[in-house]
Order: sequence, then C-alpha cells, then structure tokens
Amino acid sequence: MSPDDAMGHDLDCGDVVEAVYLYLDGELSAEVIDKIRSHLDECSPCLREYGIEKEVKALIARSCCETAPDALRASIVSRLEIVRTEMTVKFRRD
Repeated sequence: MSPDDAMGHDLDCGDVVEAVYLYLDGELSAEVIDKIRSHLDECSPCLREYGIEKEVKALIARSCCETAPDALRASIVSRLEIVRTEMTVKFRRD
C-alpha cells in the first residue's frame, strides 16, 4: 500500500505534482481537475508544491512581455521537462 492509498487519495502524489502546470493552465478534463483539487485539499506536501508552481507561473507572467525566440523557448521547455521529471522522482522517493 502506498502512502497515497493510506491517505485515501484517488491520485498518486507524483502524478499530481507532474500535472500541476496542466492543472494551473486548465488543460485537463473537468473530472481530472476535480480529482486534483480534492487531492490538494487533503495533501499538504502536494498543496505546498502547487503553491510554489503557482507563484513561479505568476512571476513569469508578470515579468515577461516579449515572446521568446523559438530556439530559446524549445530549450527552456526541454529543461523544464528534465527538472519536472527529477522533482517527480525525488518527490516519490521522499
């Protein structure tokens, strides 16, 4: 039994953390959004991660007025995916 099962979560914490940007952008189905919202209501480590991601996204939105060149954008997206994967693996170990 995983810690998520013991806490009664429908979703795995790693899956929630991995999907937080999609959740913030409203790019998930209503059903998944409801499950993530419910999980965040019950899971303080995931809620903390969500809060950090939300603040980063807001900071970027306030600071960025120009469109990045395609090559830079692709490089940033690639690096974010690497970091997100590393964080998910670390989060699942802890």
